[in-house]
Amino acid sequence: MKLRTCGQSDLKLSVLGAGCWAFGGGEYWGEQNRKDVQDVVCRAVDLGVNYFDTAEMYDNGASETALGEALKAVRRDDVVVGTKVSPSNCYPGTLVEHCEASLQRLDTDYVDLYMIHWPIHPHSIRHFTDDAAVIENPPSVDAAFETMSKLRDQGKIRHIGVSNFGADWLRRAQATGVGIAVDQLPYSLLTRAIELEALPHCRETGVGVIGYMTLLQGLLADVYPTLADVPRWQRRTRHFDCKRCELTRHGEAGAEDETNQALADIRAICTECGMTMPEIAVKWAVANEAITCALVGARNVTELEANVAAASSPLPAEIVDKLNKATDALLAKLGPGSDYWESTENDRTRVP
Repeated sequence: MKLRTCGQSDLKLSVLGAGCWAFGGGEYWGEQNRKDVQDVVCRAVDLGVNYFDTAEMYDNGASETALGEALKAVRRDDVVVGTKVSPSNCYPGTLVEHCEASLQRLDTDYVDLYMIHWPIHPHSIRHFTDDAAVIENPPSVDAAFETMSKLRDQGKIRHIGVSNFGADWLRRAQATGVGIAVDQLPYSLLTRAIELEALPHCRETGVGVIGYMTLLQGLLADVYPTLADVPRWQRRTRHFDCKRCELTRHGEAGAEDETNQALADIRAICTECGMTMPEIAVKWAVANEAITCALVGARNVTELEANVAAASSPLPAEIVDKLNKATDALLAKLGPGSDYWESTENDRTRVP
């Protein structure tokens, strides 16, 4: 498994990383067998996957706990562990407490990468708490990153990162001077917005990029006959008409025509190339060398091995071009904002 360096840092990640949200089970992803989790982690390390990604909010900490248990079966030095703190928990004292709580759940003395999960502003924070005092008086960006720097100095975290920070929010974080190693952003054939602004800025300023939703929560796994068959929790993005799912909050008509056409065109390219859709989607993501690491979830070893096989061999440039053309109309429809759950007007990744 090839390793890539995160921008100007010394952090090296495998081009394929393990997304661990489902490890804790829960309503979003359904039950997860803990033995399968340990098998996936051990086999991933055997195959050269070194990055494991989680967050304190994933299944209310259960994802961190499950990952921590599974990591006991491997050498700590063989893995890079990343977790995320919610923006509502970024007051200095609170941030320290939540970092220590994550360390306890992960059963480790340090995390290699500690990220602020979304930009720190009221609209973003209200998705993490109902506390009006926190929403109306959000943590200070400067104080939050100063605290992150102190945690790094204390050895509790090795590298500082952010997640879902568009180019302008990333500039604000960089202005604190702490040194940002990574920005974790959604990136797949059906979610290409970061190519327009965020990805060029990361490349220019030496920030690594971890792409998440490489298979768009199953949509690019080609397991749903129609968009109506996609489970409701995974049907909340701007790809879907808000009227078709009560869980959506973007309030827009969506881009179902463009999404359906993109999927049809991708299937045709898969048939032409003799590949499955998840295989070609993974290959396409890692083909972009501006992406340090592409995250893919795996519920069992069979899924993991298929993903690793896909990431381990290159996709010809002409096929990348065909796939880009197949999804250009969807990219244009959804626009430059990479918050796929909110309306264009309320995009949390972009500075108001």
